[in-house]
This record gives sequence, structure tokens and C-alpha cells, in this order.
Amino acid sequence: MHKLPAVEEAKTLFAEAKDWGIWRWLTEKRRVRAAADAAWEALDECEKKVKASWSDDLKKADRELAAAAAAAKGDGRAKRSYEKAKEEAKDVDPALKLAMKRLRAADEEAYKAHMDAEAQFDEADRRMSTSMACEGAGMAIDAWELREKFVRKMEALGRRE
Repeated sequence: MHKLPAVEEAKTLFAEAKDWGIWRWLTEKRRVRAAADAAWEALDECEKKVKASWSDDLKKADRELAAAAAAAKGDGRAKRSYEKAKEEAKDVDPALKLAMKRLRAADEEAYKAHMDAEAQFDEADRRMSTSMACEGAGMAIDAWELREKFVRKMEALGRRE
């Protein structure tokens, strides 16, 4: 994965923002939000491109895991969808399925880091807390790095297969 300009700009801005005071946070809030949104959008686009380049077996394994997660929530329609996805993926190499399961775990970790950073910023905004916002900036940088790592793993899995 090549470096994404929007992500690099956001990381730079957020690294600088770790040292901001309350007035700077208040005046730069819109710019910070725009940079964060652009970074997440760039990462999402990159992820979609990588998924589009996957082989049919990888896509089948991914659909099976996604359907299994949805079926675990108890929806009857999701259970039928899972059975169909499971049937389609029956010939997929078990090692590939295991690798996809690990990839899903990395995805969940990156998603959780993103949501934690968002929650931190929301709480910092609610309390007008500079220290919480500065901590959130660090959390956001970590979340982007986890998502980049996840996309690199997606690419590696696509090359391996």
C-alpha cells in the first residue's frame, strides 16, 4: 500500500494538535474534522480497491465470515444467507479461511480503535476538555495506523492466494 496523502496530512495535523490549547482546538475544530473525514474516506477507498482485486475464493471466504457474523446476531434471513455463503465457500482452502479469519480480527481491532477515538473526541467536545482532545488526537493517529496495517494485510492475502 502506498502512502495516502489525506492520511499523511491528517497524521501531521493531529500530531501537531496534541499540543494545542483550548482556543486552538475551538478555532481549528472544523479543519480537524475535515482532515479526519478525508483520511477515513481515503482508507475506505483503498480498502474497496484491494477487495475488488481479490480472487473469487477470497471473496467467498470473506462473504462466509460476514454472513456468519450477521447470523450470530439471530436474524432468520441472515442465517439463510450464512447457509448459502457457507455452501458457496465449501471448496475454499481451509488455510485461506483461517487467514481470512485473522484478517477479520485485524479489521475489528482497527474499527474499535476508530470508534474509541471518535468517542474520545465527542466526550472532549462535550466537556470542552483540551487534554481529552489531545489524547483523542493520539488515538486517531493510532487508529489510522491500524487501518493502514489492515489494508496491507489485505493486500498480502490477495497476493498470497
